[in-house]
Amino acid sequence: MTATLTPSETEPSHKPASQRGDRIFAGLARTAGVTIMLSLAAVFIFLAVEGWNGLNAPEATYRPATDFLGYIGPLVLSTILAAVIALIVAVPFAIGIALFISHYAPRRIAGPVAYVIDLLAAVPSVVYGLWGGRYLAEYLQPAHVWMADHLAFLPFFQPPPSPNGRSLFTAGIVLAIMILPIITAISREVFAQTPRLHEEAALALGATRWEMIRYSVFPYARSGMVSGVMLGLGRALGETMAVAMVLAVSPVATLNVIGTAAPATIASNIALNYKEATPSRQSLLIATGLVLFAVTFLVNFAARWVVGRNERKQARA
Repeated sequence: MTATLTPSETEPSHKPASQRGDRIFAGLARTAGVTIMLSLAAVFIFLAVEGWNGLNAPEATYRPATDFLGYIGPLVLSTILAAVIALIVAVPFAIGIALFISHYAPRRIAGPVAYVIDLLAAVPSVVYGLWGGRYLAEYLQPAHVWMADHLAFLPFFQPPPSPNGRSLFTAGIVLAIMILPIITAISREVFAQTPRLHEEAALALGATRWEMIRYSVFPYARSGMVSGVMLGLGRALGETMAVAMVLAVSPVATLNVIGTAAPATIASNIALNYKEATPSRQSLLIATGLVLFAVTFLVNFAARWVVGRNERKQARA
């Protein structure tokens, strides 16, 4: 007679332990996600509660402006201009370096180059601020003069240029160097994950190296590139000390990025004024922090929408 085994007897003995491990991991992941959401909600609640009085403070609190919109407007404008300058400078370099490391450089060179780029992310922002304010500003001052002489027809390069180079343009260059390793690292990783068969198929059909990258690598890595750029933009929007140490602050709202009349960014304005501020002024500064929080949230939300839209297109293709 042959004995028949029940399903429970044929199952591996380690399955209950595996299921227990899955449940523990799922619980830890869920807890981590909920903790992040609660932390963000707590930050938002703190900024909203503590900064509410700053939205409706006496007129003297907003001096030299007369209301909250007049106070926050120049700060938002300066923050966006500095971040846009940083992106314009950093993104082409970051993508070019990432492509060089992932597809062009020999392995013995790609490794050290990637390591050096990653080291830039470890440099404190204070060091960037000291370097930008004491050396880079003076070095870029002739460039300010050239832009004022040849590009004055644009509102961004109106004369007179900054005599010492401490301008919004210089602050944007410093921010570009600071966000370069973030965009480069993410772009490099997504470029390296492009299916090898796609690249070889493009080359086999007669495509050049650039055509292969254009038609095989970029479409596959588009969502990752957007994510890297948006993370760099978030870093540029929230940077504090480097901008505060480079920028010559003025309360005048202007599009001119090479002159001395440029307002501080939101983050640097908080860092420069919070310690010596009165309670009503502190509420105003916290309210500006709430605006910065909202702007950063909207930027990241837009980035996630773009990434999700691209992923849905790829899934349908």
